[in-house]
Order: sequence, then structure tokens, then C-alpha cells
Amino acid sequence: MSEVARRLLDLFTSGSLEPGTRLPSERQLASSLAVGRSAVREALAALEIIGIVDVRPGSGTFLRGQASELLPQTLRWGLLIGEKNTSELIELRAGLEIYVARLAATRASDAARASLRAHVQEMRGAGTDLAAFARADLSFHLDLAESVENATLHDLLHVVRSLLQVYADRAVHSREEAEVAVREHEAVTDALDARDPAAAASAMAAHMVTAGERLARLVEDG
Repeated sequence: MSEVARRLLDLFTSGSLEPGTRLPSERQLASSLAVGRSAVREALAALEIIGIVDVRPGSGTFLRGQASELLPQTLRWGLLIGEKNTSELIELRAGLEIYVARLAATRASDAARASLRAHVQEMRGAGTDLAAFARADLSFHLDLAESVENATLHDLLHVVRSLLQVYADRAVHSREEAEVAVREHEAVTDALDARDPAAAASAMAAHMVTAGERLARLVEDG
């Protein structure tokens, strides 16, 4: 999927748009994304093919369904997050993140490693601002996935995160939990700096255990 299509998908699955909403014009979308209208047109065509939008000649482009229903149907997941499905997604995310960490130990550039360190510092500096912590946490994992330069793996993680994000944004409830997460992320970056795939995978596995437990509790509590 093109970068423009991915950015549009992020917008459409953010939960801020209701099903059936008429989307802004190609000109407006091109302006907001700082890309050409042809790129927006091609991206919308791709999103129509996988069932995200409905292009109606003479009427405009409309969002087809709820956020969880908008993700690529070719993945053949249920996409509506019930407790069982969420549990499976948490497990899948853990496996993908661990594999990404293993790959990043040998593939991530020096610049990527520096960016990851910066995100950990942002997490540590967030203090009691848990929203800022969550943003830095997400940025860490996004940049980690980017660093391995595997578009398919990146896209799979993107879909899983989109489904779990409503919970992930609220998963850390206290500064104490945030401090644990900071130490876990530091262990990952230490292993990456050492270019040790086994240590990176092990550190990420430990982080996924505690992160998964927090998400599971949040799902149970509703």
C-alpha cells in the first residue's frame, strides 16, 4: 500500500469519522497531506478496492463502515474486537514485535538507533503526563518497525496496532507502570546498540509480557 493510502487509512480509522461520512474533496485531501491530487486519487482507488471507501461518481467519496471494519478485508480477520479476538491480537502483536526487535539488531542504522534512544528519553521525561508517554511509546515502536525495512512486516504491525490502539493509549495507568516500561525499552535499545539479536528479542519478549498483561486487564475491565 502506498504511503498516501496508509496516511489516509490512519485518518479514516482514527474513529473521528462516522460511517457514511462524505470525505473531503481530492483537492482538500491533497492540500492537507501536502501531496498531488493524482496521488490522492490513486490512493482512494486502492482503498476502494479493499472496501475502505465508496466512490460515487457525481456525489463524492464516502466512508464505508466502522473503524475496525475499515481495515484490509484481505487479511480475513474478524476485525470486531471482542475479548477473544483481542487476546489473539495481543499474542500476534507480541510475536511480531519480538521478530522486529531481532531483525533490528542487525538492520537498524545508527540514525535509527539514535531515534529510538530519543523516544526512550521522551518517555522518561514525560513525568506524570501519561498521554505524552503513550505518544513516545508508540513512536518508539513505529520507528523500530521502520528500521528493519520490511514493508510487509510493517503493514501487519500497522493493522494490529490500529485494532489495539484504543486500548494501548490507555494501558499505562501510573508513573510506576511507565517507569517499568521505560526500563524495558532501555533493555531493548541496549541490545540493539550491542547488535545482539537474541538479547533484543529477549528484551522485547519481556516487554511484551507486561504490556500484554496491561492490555488484557484493560479489556477485561471494559
